[in-house]
Amino acid sequence: MKRFRIGHYLKTSLWLLPVLFVLAGVALSLITTSIDDGSLIPQSITGDPTAALQILYLISFSMLTLTGLVLSLVVVVVQLAMGIFSPRIVRQILQDRPSQAAIGLFAGTFTHSILAIREVRTTPDGGSVPGLAVVVAIALVLACIGALVWYLNHIGQSLRVAALVGWVADDTMKSLDHVYPDHGPEQDLEPDLIVAPRGGVVFMVDHDQLVALAQRADCRLEFLWAVGDFVPTGAALIRIVGDPTGLSRKAATSAIALGPERTMNQDVAYGIRMLVDIAERSLSAGPFEDPTTAVQAIDRLHDILRQLVRRPLHSGHHHDATGTLRLLAPTLHWDGYVRVAFDEIRQAGAGSPQVSRRLRAALDDLLSMAPPDRRAALEHQLTLLESLAAVAAHDDADRRAAMVPDPAGIGSADDLVTATTTQES
Repeated sequence: MKRFRIGHYLKTSLWLLPVLFVLAGVALSLITTSIDDGSLIPQSITGDPTAALQILYLISFSMLTLTGLVLSLVVVVVQLAMGIFSPRIVRQILQDRPSQAAIGLFAGTFTHSILAIREVRTTPDGGSVPGLAVVVAIALVLACIGALVWYLNHIGQSLRVAALVGWVADDTMKSLDHVYPDHGPEQDLEPDLIVAPRGGVVFMVDHDQLVALAQRADCRLEFLWAVGDFVPTGAALIRIVGDPTGLSRKAATSAIALGPERTMNQDVAYGIRMLVDIAERSLSAGPFEDPTTAVQAIDRLHDILRQLVRRPLHSGHHHDATGTLRLLAPTLHWDGYVRVAFDEIRQAGAGSPQVSRRLRAALDDLLSMAPPDRRAALEHQLTLLESLAAVAAHDDADRRAAMVPDPAGIGSADDLVTATTTQES
């Protein structure tokens, strides 16, 4: 038990890896200065003793600054994660090896440089420079510059919800395998099913490749998930209709990209979803918290749906060159896009006249240009909006005012109507 406690403490400590890097910097400085007493590397490369002192001093100073910067970034990330996600996520952040390695690399470079300074000798005749130590310090600085750029990208990526959730999930999976190592009996799968080799969100499907594979195997494939869905590890991914023996299952799964989170590579609905999230967050405490931000999101949703309303959408049926159906894939249709864009904003913001008026203006405009087969979803949204706005209004005047179409989103469209023609007296 004592060994476990010590191991657990070291594993969850932020300082262990940086201390090892510092010790490595000490060892590197001692080794390089013992190998080179000033004659191995010519001063034409390292500079005279004065230049070498300046180089090593600047490296030491800059590395100390970078170490403080990285520590500050770690503290900021911890504070953000605690406030936005959960206080219990802190341990995963402190165990982040890239953060520990970055701190250690900068601290180790500082240690090497500061110790190498003591070996620089200045005399009236010129003195001596531990050239190998100076060259190694310069090489470490170049490595630190690359590490800094990489680390800034890493820390930005680490603040994503998918990254933090992934950390917790991966640790939970490791604990699960440790506590319950027996995976149990294998799942009996039908021979016509292809399973996902790992879990993840579907963010790209190479339909052409799947069609080509199905054509060569003379079968039809049914992709069982839509782009944006999360597929668990080992879940059925593709169903083969026909003879499954001629299809390369590995090639079929390689045509489907799974990742930690949704992207907009092939997922238009995800962009709409993010705009809806922005609007909902602005209305999270009530319809009057920040309706202007919600209106700005509705502006963009209106624009996106306006560009989409007359475009032919894919049926999800993919044919080969001969016209034979080879692939079926779930695809979001017009009604789905309308519901994603308006349902939650309507429910969260119908009590705000500014939001309800902007939604009414968007729906009226979309109805004015929608083909007959796409009007029903918009009319349904308009009916629901009128019902919710009527419930939220306190009297008939407010009820009528809440449904005045207002493209400006300022809540006073009736007061800004101007004449469309000029009357001459």
